[in-house]
Amino acid sequence: MRRLHVALKILDRLEEVLIATLMAAATLLIFVAVLHRYGTGVSFLYPYLIQIHLSWAQELCIYMFVWMAKFGAAYGVRTGIHVGVDVLVNQLSPTPRRSVVLFSLFCGALFTAVVGTMGLKFVAELYQTDQVSADLEAPRWIVYSAIPAGSYLMCFRFLQVAWNFWRTGALPHHDESRVEGVAIEAPPPAKAPPEAAR
Repeated sequence: MRRLHVALKILDRLEEVLIATLMAAATLLIFVAVLHRYGTGVSFLYPYLIQIHLSWAQELCIYMFVWMAKFGAAYGVRTGIHVGVDVLVNQLSPTPRRSVVLFSLFCGALFTAVVGTMGLKFVAELYQTDQVSADLEAPRWIVYSAIPAGSYLMCFRFLQVAWNFWRTGALPHHDESRVEGVAIEAPPPAKAPPEAAR
């Protein structure tokens, strides 16, 4: 059981690192591409910048954001940050509420498993071809592998949340006021006002 706990912690960290890395890399690449585009309009920079070809930057950024979104959706299931309408569910008594929540989690797992399987079939068919992307000329099967990888991870997260809910009755909840890695110190206790001199 301890090994499983360690493996899940490693998976959680890899998921977070992948999302953060893709977001940072895409932001940096877009920034560089914009500087390059406007820099070529400056006469003394033009001879130097025109030799640098960044026509592939937009395509790469799109692919990075797709991968980030697919893995971010799985992260959202794990941490409970997806938007959900649970007003009616919360009005139910504990037993029906438990059944409805488990049913919705299993529906999410089933849907993502179906999408992942269809995506895997599509990627397997692409692998047999020599199709490449337009600007990067990267094999298309690598680009589209985000669909099965992200969908299967999301399916696993739905099952993980369902298992934890079955055991503890608790769902993951995201606290909007808390930022991970930032500790907020409690304000110092208010001093009592000095007594008026007599």
